[in-house]
Amino acid sequence: MRNLIILAAPIALLASPALAQSSSGTVSIDGSVAGRCLFTVPSKTISLGELALSGTGTTAGKLDTAKVNGRTETLVGWCNNAAATMTVTSTELTNPATAAPGFDNRIDYTATAVANSANASDTSLTAGAGATQPVGMFTGNVVVTLSAASTPTSGLLVAGAYTGNVVVTLAPTIALP
Repeated sequence: MRNLIILAAPIALLASPALAQSSSGTVSIDGSVAGRCLFTVPSKTISLGELALSGTGTTAGKLDTAKVNGRTETLVGWCNNAAATMTVTSTELTNPATAAPGFDNRIDYTATAVANSANASDTSLTAGAGATQPVGMFTGNVVVTLSAASTPTSGLLVAGAYTGNVVVTLAPTIALP
């Protein structure tokens, strides 16, 4: 019996909590999301219809600015970066037919885009984009409005189709420290 007690003592010491050793390991998890902007409704059309004034007076055949000014269309987009920007580029409405003296084949205008309470605009009178504006992080409507319609000489409009466009660019600008 004595031998049994002597053998039991070392076994009891091995199971004792004072001799147990524990250790922890850590797995870190990381990832990233790139700054991004996306139009979920990337294109719309503003159909202006007949652009010339009707009638028989001195303005008949000239640009009806009411057909252009105040016209709107809504794109839908988002940017996931607080430093995102918006830029507008507008190109004049043109008719490829040659304009004789007293006639115009070009209609200029200003286009303004509003998103997340930010306004960016551009006039078709000058080439290139308008000033870049901060738009920040947002999701929702980008409303494009036309205004300030004019022709180069206030002449009669050449018959035919007129086309132009407004390009709204959203960019996830990364602010460097």
